[in-house]
Amino acid sequence: MKPPLPIAFAPTVLAQQRLAQERALTGCPWHDVKAKLRGVGLRPTRQRMALGWILFAKGDRHVTAEMLYEEANRAKVPVSLATVYNTLHQFTEVGLLRQVAVDGSRAYFDTNNSMHHHFFIEDQNELLDIPASDVMVGNAPVPPEGYEIARIDVVVRLRRKQA
Repeated sequence: MKPPLPIAFAPTVLAQQRLAQERALTGCPWHDVKAKLRGVGLRPTRQRMALGWILFAKGDRHVTAEMLYEEANRAKVPVSLATVYNTLHQFTEVGLLRQVAVDGSRAYFDTNNSMHHHFFIEDQNELLDIPASDVMVGNAPVPPEGYEIARIDVVVRLRRKQA
């Protein structure tokens, strides 16, 4: 059996592409969303543009599909919950978002797709970023033959101290 591999967080091709895209941004949220979508090969449809603007115009954040759907409704964006789910998964597949699984029934989508980890505040259903440098991942197991480790996600669950 091979010894466990130490985990090193080197910039991935995806992270390098994101950095190049961010350098090309203009500061105009609508134009920047269109550039992000085109930069990853997605056609900037009206619904993708509207949902992308809601997602990315507020900086780094964590949302569920239901949260984004409610925000879209408040902004008078006519989308179904199914469209929101499909769009979030498309954005995740092309690297614009990271999906963070908190438990079997809830997934969050993170607009910050750099290498980092999360606190999950259980009584508030809220995610907070933890810089990658604050978490030391020791040795990772050796993946089965034909596989490689894509990434390691650490979610630290928090609850209020009992008085």
